[in-house]
Amino acid sequence: MPAQSYWARLARRMDDSLSFLNNPPNEANRGRNGLKPLYDAKASDRLIAKKANPMRLPQDELAARISDAVPHDGVFEVQPGLHFGKFSHPIGPVYASLAPSLCLIAQGVKDIVVGSDSFRYDPAHYVITTLDLPVSATVVDASPERPYLSVRLELDSSMVTSMMVESGDVLRTGDGSVTAVDVSPLDADLLDACLRLVRLSAVPNEYRVLAPLVTREIVYRLLIGDQGHRLRHLARFGGQAHRIARAIETIRENFDKPLRIEDMARPLHMSVSGFHAHFKAVTAMSPLQFQKQLRLQEARRLMVSEQLDAGQAGLRVGYDDASQFSREYKRQFGEPPSRDVGRLLTLSEISAG
Repeated sequence: MPAQSYWARLARRMDDSLSFLNNPPNEANRGRNGLKPLYDAKASDRLIAKKANPMRLPQDELAARISDAVPHDGVFEVQPGLHFGKFSHPIGPVYASLAPSLCLIAQGVKDIVVGSDSFRYDPAHYVITTLDLPVSATVVDASPERPYLSVRLELDSSMVTSMMVESGDVLRTGDGSVTAVDVSPLDADLLDACLRLVRLSAVPNEYRVLAPLVTREIVYRLLIGDQGHRLRHLARFGGQAHRIARAIETIRENFDKPLRIEDMARPLHMSVSGFHAHFKAVTAMSPLQFQKQLRLQEARRLMVSEQLDAGQAGLRVGYDDASQFSREYKRQFGEPPSRDVGRLLTLSEISAG
């Protein structure tokens, strides 16, 4: 009997050719007339939005997933090598060493400074860093209503090399003078792969099995993208960039010792002028500036975490002259050591409270 009543209603509607004009486009009308609406306003709006900006919906989902996974402000390693960031207010500059990584912003704007170069990126751009460089970062657009949200994936050199081999890219040589950090426009395919990795991060069992596959796709898309030449810095091949990477590792291991450029260049079979020029081209700073940033960042950490005074911290990182240490510290961080550290400790206490 219900079927008969349905066909009876349909027959009555078909007798009046104008009755379909009175079929409002909403889900409630389905139950009243027994017919599926001819027009779904919400679905149409979604389709129009997707055609106008195919990356808007994935970016919205990326922001929502990061926000759900990170309830408080800060940077958190949600899976090995995968970091989510969230800040409800502008913050910075924050000084740190940034490992080789891919960085995406789901919401907000960020500035980073590497040596003499500065970069700004947002949800429409991504950043690649290919060497372990000291940087300063500032979140410039964030609010409680629309917090800054980001994802950072550490890049493994062996995976980059593997993908170069599999893609037939072995014979291509990277430009040894290209800087180790830059910003490029984000494309839909790379965004889609990163979103799938973020989805997996919420399911540990699936992440363990599937994340390596998605990460390989991400590395491949980076290699064929605008920054493929930069990503080759991570590969295990010759060239000036690989030599500079070895020099950076040496400086990091001996940052508290006097630095002689001649001693750095000789094992790399480079002239002093050639080494200096290539080092600055890749890192955007001279070897001495690089060492100075490492020293000052480590001194700051020692004063905050181990409660050393400025004199003790300066000596620990290689400064024999306390006044020189204070001058360079203020030039780097904007305040003398005692005032800067006091401010950091106060902020730490407020956050803990």
